[in-house]
Amino acid sequence: MSLRVSELKVYYQTLRGAVRALDGVSFELRDGEILGLAGESGCGKTTLGKSLIRMDGRMRHIGGTVELDGQDLPIGDDRAMNAFRFHRVSLVPQYSMSAMNPTRKIGKMVGELLRSRGVTPDPGKLRDRLDLVALPHEVLDRYPIELSGGMKQRMVMVISTLLDPSLLIADEVTSALDVSTQKAVATALAGFRDNGVVKSMVFITHDISLTYQIADTIMVMYAGRLAEKAPAEAIVDRPRHPYTKMLIDSLPEVGVRYSDRKLAGIPGSPPSLLDPPGGCRFRDRCPLAGQECAERPPVTEIEPGHFVACWKAS
Repeated sequence: MSLRVSELKVYYQTLRGAVRALDGVSFELRDGEILGLAGESGCGKTTLGKSLIRMDGRMRHIGGTVELDGQDLPIGDDRAMNAFRFHRVSLVPQYSMSAMNPTRKIGKMVGELLRSRGVTPDPGKLRDRLDLVALPHEVLDRYPIELSGGMKQRMVMVISTLLDPSLLIADEVTSALDVSTQKAVATALAGFRDNGVVKSMVFITHDISLTYQIADTIMVMYAGRLAEKAPAEAIVDRPRHPYTKMLIDSLPEVGVRYSDRKLAGIPGSPPSLLDPPGGCRFRDRCPLAGQECAERPPVTEIEPGHFVACWKAS
């Protein structure tokens, strides 16, 4: 098992109180697996990704454990995590197209970054990694502003994986790209796994249709908790949580005329995580909610590999 997360709780400290962005999330990630994290904005998926590498000083580790390749990650200790960042677990950040230093040529910048991590640059390995994402070697002599959006994104992916981390977290890496470039970036990410550059991957996005194309397993989150986790095909074809079903039903379908059938969203809004409701956090928006939903539903494996946190799922 590559990654094991148990009852992880991560809150943001604000002047108004603690925002319970992650409130008891547990899941496992196998060697060679790509896990897609999906859900509405504010559901906790980016916080989950960041908490695995400890990149945001506002976050507080309240409880739970994270184990990578049989070793506990000290996510509550920013200094202790330095030994793991980029060597064992790495991040392709959201808005990564602006992550490169605009005043340095890319090749020089990469060399400086590697030396800051105590690693001697390997030009041959860097060129091989550029080939893997279909970037010409000439980009190393260019400034970031000379690259297109898709090229910048793939270059940041190369930089994030140069130390061959066991776990790669890709956070909304396709959100600012056109459809054809999204496909190229998604293909490049899958190539990292297929070529043994990384052992496993967490792919974070709000786009379930794109997640379906790259992920082996999809985990749907809602209001800081796991709603449903299953193989990608099962999530799309046989969703069992009402939220997952409504999320998929809200997506447009190719060939359907919406003058004949209106495209419906999910009524209502997610609850505030400053003071979240007890029980199932989706119950105020759920058409199937009953009295039992006043209690928090346990995450139950309803069939092999298919986990749902819903009293109505069975």
